[in-house]
Amino acid sequence: MKLIKSKKLAKIENLKHGFFNSIGGHSKNIYKSLNCGPGSLDNKTNIKKNLQIVRKKISDKAKNIILLHQVHSNKFIFIDKKYSNKNKPKADAVITNQRNLPIAVLTADCTPILIYDDKTKMIAAIHAGWKGAFKGIVDKVIKFMIKKGCKLENITAVIGPSISSKNYEIKEDFKKKFIKKDKKNLIFFKNKKNKLYFDLPKYIYASLKTIKIKHIDFLKIDTFDIKNKFFSARRALKLKHNDYGRNISIIMLN
Repeated sequence: MKLIKSKKLAKIENLKHGFFNSIGGHSKNIYKSLNCGPGSLDNKTNIKKNLQIVRKKISDKAKNIILLHQVHSNKFIFIDKKYSNKNKPKADAVITNQRNLPIAVLTADCTPILIYDDKTKMIAAIHAGWKGAFKGIVDKVIKFMIKKGCKLENITAVIGPSISSKNYEIKEDFKKKFIKKDKKNLIFFKNKKNKLYFDLPKYIYASLKTIKIKHIDFLKIDTFDIKNKFFSARRALKLKHNDYGRNISIIMLN
């Protein structure tokens, strides 16, 4: 099992976090082996076992992991003492100030972002594919946290493993959408050998900078590159697999 940590967050005593790759679980075949995605076609018992491995690795005190029904939106949920929802909420980010409650997002090329405010002790986990990033999910989460008393100078944001620009080929209409929104977005696109590429993690990094987040840890680990042993939707498509596993990124106050 490879648990990747942010150097910035690892220094914080009352915090547990990690970006897990695909190693160290019970799943077989294309899901080998730490597939944490209940939305995949993998054996449900194996997924449950994998989630328990992750939970225990984070902390013996950890409650059940809070996962979302991710829909590539800019919606988020806030979990405080009063929160109760028996169904998995449709959203792409979760924010909490509750202790021993691990919150997580699942990705397979999209960008996971973990956020922590050092003073209010509030955390967030964000799933940002291009749609969520385009719709401003990062901005929305930070604004909500600030409304709850967080301050920009106390926030640390970590951009986790996701697809790199050299492996993220896109079409012209995709680029047009971003340019129409803001001409400055041109810098996130590259032409190479008549192909067009988009830099999703860099776009997210720039949006954190725009919000004026000072403490950013940008891990720059490519999920598409098989050497890194992460699940990748694009790689699965290239290999003509009918599905793919999901990587989990998790954070918890303790």
